[in-house]
Amino acid sequence: MATSDDVQAALKPFLQRASEAECLVYASSSGGVWFLSSHGDSGNEELSKKVAEMQRMLEDAKAEKLAEREKASKEVKSVTEENAKLRYRITHLVRALKKADGDLASK
Repeated sequence: MATSDDVQAALKPFLQRASEAECLVYASSSGGVWFLSSHGDSGNEELSKKVAEMQRMLEDAKAEKLAEREKASKEVKSVTEENAKLRYRITHLVRALKKADGDLASK
């Protein structure tokens, strides 16, 4: 059976890659450079504020996306209804045209 040292050794590359990925995520955000060079609790508070701000921005973006989707859905419904009305008119116009052609041909 594997000892805890063997398990730790096996997990070390994965933990290192995860840590590097976290650093890259923070580095790509607006306060990332600060995060990589900061120390202490004040850094955690500032990081928490930045995370909260990003979450608010994400929620705002989601709400905007939902509103745009609803607007687009209403517009599609409206255009579909208008299309159905126009098809109905075309059908009756074609019928009337055929009838008029038939009447002219019979005279």
